[in-house]
Amino acid sequence: MVIKKISLLLSVLLFAIILLFQFSCSDDEIPIPPNNGNNDKEGKVAVWRSDKSGLLKIAKEPELLPYETATDFDVSISINEATEYQVMEGFGAALTGSSAYVIQTHLEEAAQNQLLQDLFDAENGIGISFIRLTIGASDFSLSDFTYNDLSVSQSDIPQDNFDLSMEDQYLTPLLQKIIAINPDIKIMATPWSAPAWMKENESLKNGGNLKSNLQESYAIYLLKYIQAMAVKNIPIHSITIQNEPLYAAPYISMEMSAEEQKIFIRDYLGPQFAANNITTKVIIYDHNWDDVNYPLDILSDATAKDYIEGTAFHCYAGDVSAMSQVHDAHPDAGIYFTECSGGDFAPDYASNLSWNTENLIVGATRNWSKTVLFWNLALDENSGPKNGGCDNCRGVVTINSSTKAITKNEEYVLLGHISKFVKSGAKRIETPNTRGQDISQVVFINPDGAIVVVAFNHKSEPQKVQFQYQENAFNYEIESGMLVTFLFEV
Repeated sequence: MVIKKISLLLSVLLFAIILLFQFSCSDDEIPIPPNNGNNDKEGKVAVWRSDKSGLLKIAKEPELLPYETATDFDVSISINEATEYQVMEGFGAALTGSSAYVIQTHLEEAAQNQLLQDLFDAENGIGISFIRLTIGASDFSLSDFTYNDLSVSQSDIPQDNFDLSMEDQYLTPLLQKIIAINPDIKIMATPWSAPAWMKENESLKNGGNLKSNLQESYAIYLLKYIQAMAVKNIPIHSITIQNEPLYAAPYISMEMSAEEQKIFIRDYLGPQFAANNITTKVIIYDHNWDDVNYPLDILSDATAKDYIEGTAFHCYAGDVSAMSQVHDAHPDAGIYFTECSGGDFAPDYASNLSWNTENLIVGATRNWSKTVLFWNLALDENSGPKNGGCDNCRGVVTINSSTKAITKNEEYVLLGHISKFVKSGAKRIETPNTRGQDISQVVFINPDGAIVVVAFNHKSEPQKVQFQYQENAFNYEIESGMLVTFLFEV
């Protein structure tokens, strides 16, 4: 009888220990199972998904996926970390003058701080890691200006009157808040025009070229911009030389041929940066996919190329594959994707999710881009404030000037599926191109070894997809029009 009681007591004690162990482990502490063929073991594949209706946005699945090999699937994707491609620098959008104004003036401090956390904090938000600024005004600013505006009868060759103080009302305080949230954020800056007195048409608008005798002065202007931002503890990671240099826009703009840009970098800007120990990267072109000859002409000059980090592209004409053409000709020069905007011209949410995944989130990165950037970070309910450019563009978020309501648009969702998970320094790794099977996908390995898979189902029906990595496999049925991110370690 005593022996039976002792045996029963030991059994109860053992059961209690097992229960205590199970309830003391969170999902994040679940160990990765060995690949021993036991498909009942739970894996550590976390899943986030967004659907084409817009009702489901970067929603995390409550359960982790198990590692298991299936025999019934529609698409099989093998992940090969032994073949690495470009190193990623970041994902984000442009903090234009209009974006800074809307965020600073339309929101009370608490709401503003929460929005910045949602945008730039990777733990609790989408972790934007790269932003683009305009050097002076753009078509999304409150007015036309540069940092050294004089009458066209005046000049200031040494740029003694350079003054960044007009940005202290909205832009630079917001940047400082962003850097406090994400100290590692990378910042790119782009001019829309040199000061009017430096241009042949003596106007900030309608294109016009830089006067050839003022190239040294303009190099000093850009140098002083970088130095002035550094004084405010805002490091400029990179600059592009001119926004859309082949477009003489009716708003603030400047034209610059490939030959002019090459000479400017080779003979003026590059030497200025070198003489002043400026480490800011120089990126060329910054225009559409439809002209690869422009960057190729510049990169063919070996002296100019020594000062150049890479080539930037926009989405408004041509095909994303153009970026691979430039990379293949100059594999030692980086590729950057720096602008694309949604808007009322493309109102269908499902189509926007599909097109942007295929061409930007997956398309740009599979064509060697180190970045994916949308246009305005934030605009109001009237697609503004506008300064002569796009009349119906959409920001990553919309902030209603009256109700103060914040709408997180499809661009927010698209960015979130990659910026939250793919860290700066991650490398794209090899997978087969499965677009012919109606699955767009791209895979990265983070510096800490975590694997990130971003996939989209273009088919009108669900597809069962199996992903194979090393000795492990996992399966997921991707609904039609669904964007999915998988995160796992092995």
